[in-house]
Parts: sequence; C-alpha cells; structure tokens
Amino acid sequence: MPAPLMLTGATTAAMLIALMLDAAFGWPNALYARIGHPVTWLGALIDAGDRRLNRADISYGSRRLAGIVLAGAVIALTVGLAFAISHLLPDNRAGVILTGILAWPLVAARSLHDHVAAVARPLAVGDLAGARRAVSMIVGRNPDLLDGPGIARAAAESLAENTSDGIVAPLIWGMLLGLPGIAAYKAINTMDSMIGHRTPRHEAFGWAAARIDDVANLVPARLTGLLFALASPRPAAVLRIMLRDAHAHRSPNAGWPESAFAGALGIRLSGPRTYAGRVAEEPWLNGEAPDPQPRDLARGLALYRRAMVMLAAVMAFIILLGG
Repeated sequence: MPAPLMLTGATTAAMLIALMLDAAFGWPNALYARIGHPVTWLGALIDAGDRRLNRADISYGSRRLAGIVLAGAVIALTVGLAFAISHLLPDNRAGVILTGILAWPLVAARSLHDHVAAVARPLAVGDLAGARRAVSMIVGRNPDLLDGPGIARAAAESLAENTSDGIVAPLIWGMLLGLPGIAAYKAINTMDSMIGHRTPRHEAFGWAAARIDDVANLVPARLTGLLFALASPRPAAVLRIMLRDAHAHRSPNAGWPESAFAGALGIRLSGPRTYAGRVAEEPWLNGEAPDPQPRDLARGLALYRRAMVMLAAVMAFIILLGG
C-alpha cells in the first residue's frame, strides 16, 4: 500500500487494526524471543551510533553535528525501509490489513497498561517494595525515595505522558503517512528516549534527537490532553486546568497530557522529584489538588481505557468518512 501524503480511510483503518491487535495481544513473548522487537532493533542501531560517534575527545559543536548526522541517518534508514515495504504491499484491503499487522508492534497500548497495572496492584495492598520494583521499570527517578503517593504520582505521570508518546503520536503519524510515518515517529521517539537527555554525555549529541521529538509530539500531546478531558466526567473543568497548567511543565509537550490527567482525576502531578541524587524543583500541575493515592492509579487506568476506546471510535468515524 503506497504511503499517502494525507490522512485517508485506508491509512486510518490500518492504524486501527494495529491498535486493536496490540490491545488484544500486546507483543507476545514467543514473538519477542524469536525475532525481538522493532524498538530493540532501533535501539541497537542508535546505541552503535552513540558509541561510535559520540566521542569525548571532540568538541561540543562536533558532538552536536555528529548527533544531527546520526538522527538523520536513523530516520532516513527507517523511512526508506518502511517506504520500500509499503510499496510492495497490494493497493487493496489486503494491503490495509498487512499494513496494520506491520504497524502493530509500533503501538504500545497493552504494554503501557500492563506496566502501570503492575504498579497499581501491589500499591493497592500496601506492598511498597513490590510497587517500587514495578515503578522502576517505567520511570527514571530513584524508587527507593518514593513513598506511596510518590509511587502513584510517578506511575500516573508515566501513564499520561506515554499515552501520547506510545499510542496517540505513532497512530497519528501512521494515519497521515502510512507505514513510513509510524516507523519514522518510532525511530524519533526511541532516539529521544536513549540519547535526548541533558547529561554531560548527551547534551550536545542528543540535541537533534530531543528537538525533533519535540516537534513530532507537538500536536499529539495536545490531542492526548483533549482525549483525557473528553473521557473524564467533567471535560470543561479539565480543559481549563490543562490550558492553565500545561505550559508550567519543563517539557513543551508532556505538560498537556499530564495536566489533563491530573485534572480528570482531581490530583496533583509533577512537582519536586529526585534524579541521580539531584532534586528537580518542578512546578505542580493542578497544584491545589491532593497527592494521588493508590486508588487514584486504578482510576487513572480506567480513564486511560476510556480514552483508548474514544480514540478507536474517532478512528472508526474517520474510516467511515473516508470510505
């Protein structure tokens, strides 16, 4: 199925198939054991480029240029391969189904839900050690420093932000540009997660990856916030909180889904947190609300599921409009 230049019923149908497959099956362990996962393939490529090009003996400017070269090469290679594959597919319903199957591993709806649920279960019964182990799989802060509300806050922030990064954004780019679009986004987002950090090693080298990821997520992050608002019992109030607080976040994008999520659940998110022994004094989102409690994480998962159903319904409507 040739890659389109605009959103169509066919590309949306393919992405809806990918979302439904992922929601139903995730990425099965048997498949992972046999062939790995596209993100691990991308990760190996990015890691090789990081080790080869990001050298400590070259200047800051040269490291930034090397990062630009790596970002361009990874995106070009990913898009080129996806474009070639898409042009081998038949331009009919079978091609739509095959595109959906190929896009399936690039959507993370099931794994995101399962990772956060793995935090919510022990937290609900007071097993802080188990909740800390589970939350360490999805956040970068030191879990040993987190109490119950801190664990719930970290997991809720991860759920909100990754709904945009792991589901809404890849699906939008796939709806717009077919298989090359969703593959390009996944390459961009994987680079950002691996090298787009403000650390001594990656501040220069990861600059391009971080900036490209910011641009790729501008629209999806805001649409994710809107989804959470519409899936909540009080959409207008949540939208007001999102519009008021989103810009306070250090990220140009993460504040939108996180502030909407906080408003929908009546909790506060963001705020001070500790990374690598350093306290980051971040402002609160929906700061007048209380800290999240264990039950709020279960409520957050229910909100997430409603938002995903709403997203699927919107995609189905687009398919009907597009024939």
